[in-house]
Amino acid sequence: MRAFEGFDYSVISKASRDVAWQVFSDWTLWPKFSDFYQDIRWTKGEPWKEGSRLSITTDRPVRITLDHVITLCDPPEKVAWIDHAIGVTMEQWVFFDALPNGGTQVRTWAEFTGITAIVAGRRIKDVLLEFTHGWYDRFAEQCDRVADRRVAANLKSAVVIRAESA
Repeated sequence: MRAFEGFDYSVISKASRDVAWQVFSDWTLWPKFSDFYQDIRWTKGEPWKEGSRLSITTDRPVRITLDHVITLCDPPEKVAWIDHAIGVTMEQWVFFDALPNGGTQVRTWAEFTGITAIVAGRRIKDVLLEFTHGWYDRFAEQCDRVADRRVAANLKSAVVIRAESA
């Protein structure tokens, strides 16, 4: 791989931007979004602060440990990082855009370059796209579940308040 390659992807959730950020920033949920993960842990700094490091070990399609360095974090609007693994460097950004009629569009884009073009017999871009699509689709589904639970809890509270005031 000689030049930069890139991709972008977005999902829409009925969750508010704050809820989408809360779900995203809880890295303990990430294994629900992808079966690629073997281990995820912060190795330096306070989570989601610039300069902090997250070590991510995957066991699919091959065992790889990524060094994930947070370069910018402005909750609940955006976060960016640089990953290093297997001779590849990738910059990725994630944006949480509040939609006018409610909900959130979560957009991500990434650019990468390095000496490795093939992983487990597949183009690295194809592996990254498969991972990204699956991860963000399942992430949006989790955001929707959290939003639905909050709506149900608010309705239940409203019913209790009405019953008490009657």
